[in-house]
Amino acid sequence: MYEANVRSLLEEVRAGRLPVEAAMERLRFLPYEELGFAKIDHHRVIRKGFPEVVFCLGKTPSQVQSICRRLAVDNPIVLATRADEKAYQAVREVLPGARYFPEARIILMGEEPKPLYPGRIAVLTAGTADVPVAEEAAVTAWAMGHQVDRIYDVGVAGLHRLLSRREELRGANVLIVVAGMEGALASVVGGLVDKPIIAVPTSIGYGAHLDGLAPLLTMLNSCASGVAVVNIDNGFGAGYMAAIINRLAAGSGSEQEHGG
Repeated sequence: MYEANVRSLLEEVRAGRLPVEAAMERLRFLPYEELGFAKIDHHRVIRKGFPEVVFCLGKTPSQVQSICRRLAVDNPIVLATRADEKAYQAVREVLPGARYFPEARIILMGEEPKPLYPGRIAVLTAGTADVPVAEEAAVTAWAMGHQVDRIYDVGVAGLHRLLSRREELRGANVLIVVAGMEGALASVVGGLVDKPIIAVPTSIGYGAHLDGLAPLLTMLNSCASGVAVVNIDNGFGAGYMAAIINRLAAGSGSEQEHGG
């Protein structure tokens, strides 16, 4: 949307319908918008192919509301992550069509996401306790225009559950593997497929698990090739990275229809 606005602005200047000074005044608000407590990056969609995503943790509901309202003016889809029910209700006051995904803790504003690219992203969990982080990844990738397969509760304690889904694993362009406890699932999947794997350690486990440090170290020390690791519980980061990889696999470069 903002890219279209800039193009339209330049066309008006070239045609003589808009004075240069007036164009400069309008451009002043395009790179970012100052709200006092936040600077909204309106040009991120041009640079990155997807609008700025709102991280709600630590923000008041009214702050989340204000940021989301401004982003929604010129972007067909806006995401807010780590949102609670209070933040969602505040957003709904100004954006009644906003949807909340409580398990993923994500607010989605704007159009219903549609598949923009071929290929699929598979999201796996070792256990059911890892699903909230996996859902954050899955909803993020889906909102960015990608088809997502969920393969949950296939941890190494029952390896036959994973092996029964081998064809789905091999059919994905990129896999997100979410695991707590010892975090071994990412290495196992890495030995089964020839696709990039994004490993997500979770803060699920007993004492020596150290709130996610144990699976983080396991994943960082994986002997399987093709495994990259994001931070503990960072489902959003994994979903975003998977979306970029699948977009490149589709040969789409940096183009992203959500950006307008």
